[in-house]
Amino acid sequence: GRRKMVLLSAAVCTKSGKLLFARQFMDITRSRIDGLLAAFPKLINTEQQHTFIETDSVRYVYQPLESLYIVLITTKNSNILEDLETLRMFAKVIPEFCKVITEAEVAANAFDLIFAFDEVISMGYRENVTLSDVRLFTDMESHEENVYKMMKKNKEKEAEENAKRRAKELAMQRRQQAKVGGGKPTGFGSGSSGGGYDSSSSGGPAAPSNVRTAPAPVVVPAQSAAPEAKKPGRGMKLGGKAKTTDIVDELIADGDISAAPAAKATATAAAAAAPAAAAAPTQGVNIVVEEKITLSTGRDGGMENMEVKGNLILTITNPDVARIKILFNKNDDENLAYQSHPKVDKKAMTADNTIVLKDAAGGFPVNSELVVMKWRFQTTDESFIPLNVVCWPTVNPDGTCSVNCDFELVNTSLELQNVVITVPLPHGSHAPVIGSCDGDYSVDGRRSILEWRIPVIDAANRTGSLEFTTNGRDANDFFPVLVAFTSPKSYAGVEVVAVSDVESGAAVPHSFETKFVAEKYEIV
Repeated sequence: GRRKMVLLSAAVCTKSGKLLFARQFMDITRSRIDGLLAAFPKLINTEQQHTFIETDSVRYVYQPLESLYIVLITTKNSNILEDLETLRMFAKVIPEFCKVITEAEVAANAFDLIFAFDEVISMGYRENVTLSDVRLFTDMESHEENVYKMMKKNKEKEAEENAKRRAKELAMQRRQQAKVGGGKPTGFGSGSSGGGYDSSSSGGPAAPSNVRTAPAPVVVPAQSAAPEAKKPGRGMKLGGKAKTTDIVDELIADGDISAAPAAKATATAAAAAAPAAAAAPTQGVNIVVEEKITLSTGRDGGMENMEVKGNLILTITNPDVARIKILFNKNDDENLAYQSHPKVDKKAMTADNTIVLKDAAGGFPVNSELVVMKWRFQTTDESFIPLNVVCWPTVNPDGTCSVNCDFELVNTSLELQNVVITVPLPHGSHAPVIGSCDGDYSVDGRRSILEWRIPVIDAANRTGSLEFTTNGRDANDFFPVLVAFTSPKSYAGVEVVAVSDVESGAAVPHSFETKFVAEKYEIV
C-alpha cells in the first residue's frame, strides 16, 4: 500500500559516480546520503538485466538516462512497483527542463528539477500527479497576474493613444495658425476645394481607416526663417516670445510638455523638433512594402490554402516634397488583385504603374503612415508555394521513430532569411539523436519541440535536409510543422523604381524597404 513506500532520496549522477544533485524527502544526514551515493556505482553489475540493487539497509532503483543515471534510494519494505513507476515519472520530468541530457545541462537546471521532484514526492510518498500537472505547477501561472498584466498593457495603450491625439491636435492648431499668418498650407490638411484627409478641412471627408497617424513633433509656430543649429535637449520645450495657443497652455498646465525660458522663436522651434528629427528617417520620403503570407499544406502533399497580403506604405516627413508621384514595378499575374487608395489616381496606377493623387494641386499627408496601395494573392496551386517543406516520420519496431525533413526553394527569385522550421516532439521523449543537419538546430525539452535553423535560403542554397531519431510510436506527434522566415524581396515583385516631383519632374530623394514575413506557415 501507499504507507509502505518511503522514498529517501532522488539523485542524478554520472556513470562514473559523480553526483550532480540529490533531493532528500526524509530527515537524513548529508554524510549518510553521500555515503550511499558513493557506494552506488560500485554495486552496479552490468551483466544483470534488472535495475535495482538491495543492500542490508536500503534499496537502489535506477535507470540510465543518456550518459547519466537517475537513482532512487528507498527503504527495503517499499513497494518496488511504485518505485519503478516513480522512477519513470522522474525520467519524463528531466527532459521537460533540459534541452539535452548532459552533465552541464542538468547541473544548470538543478533547482528547477528539484522543484519538479517536489511536486511528485511529498514527505517520502508519491503524489497522484501527471506530467502535465507537474508542468502546470512549476510554471506557476497566476490568473490574477495575467489580469494585472492585461490591465497594465491597456493603460499603456490608452496613454499612447492620448499622446497621439494631443500631438494631432497640436499639428492641427499649427496648420490653422499658418493659415492665419498668410503661410501656404501644405498637404492634405489644406482647405482647398480638392479636399483632404484631415477632418479640419471645410467640408472635407473624415480620415480613412488606412491612414496610420504618427506622432507629429510638438512645435510652437514661429514667423521667422530657418532654425538655428540643433542641440540635444531633455524632451520637448515650448515657450519664448512666440504666442502660444490655448491648447498649448493647457498641455503645459497638465504637465504633458514643459515651458522653456524666454528665447528666440527659431531656437525654441529647433529645440522642440530635435527629438522627433532624431527618430525620423533620414529621407523626406520613405516607402515600405509590407507583405505577409498565410499558408497551409498537407503532410502528404496538396495545398489547402495560400494567401499573400501586401501594403505599400508612404511616409512623408518633409512638407516640401508632399506633391510627388511614385513609379513602381509589379507582377501582373491574374491571381494578384491590386487596390489603390480612394485619393490615388487608379487609372495611372493600372496603366502606368504610377501612384499619384487625383487632385494634382494637393499633396500627400505629412508625418502619417499612409497605405496608398494594397494587393492580395490567393491560390491552391502548389506551383506558387515559395518554400516546400516535407516531414516524413517512420515508426520503428523498437519503439523509436526516424524523422526525415527536407526543404526546397520553389520560387528562386526570393531570398529567405532567418528561416526556422519547428518540428513538435512527443511529450516526455528523450533528446533526439541527430543523424545529419544542414544548418543548425536546438531542442526545447519543456515545449517538446526541435527548431531547425537555416540562416539563408536562396538560389545558391535551394535545398537542405535534417534527419533525427527519437522515441515515439505515433507519426502524428510530429505535426503540425511550423515555418518562419523574413525576406527583403517582395513575393508580388512590388518595388519602387523612382520618385519625382509632380510639377518639375525632378527626382526626389527617398528610402525604400521591403518586409516579407511568414505570418502563419504550417504543414498539418
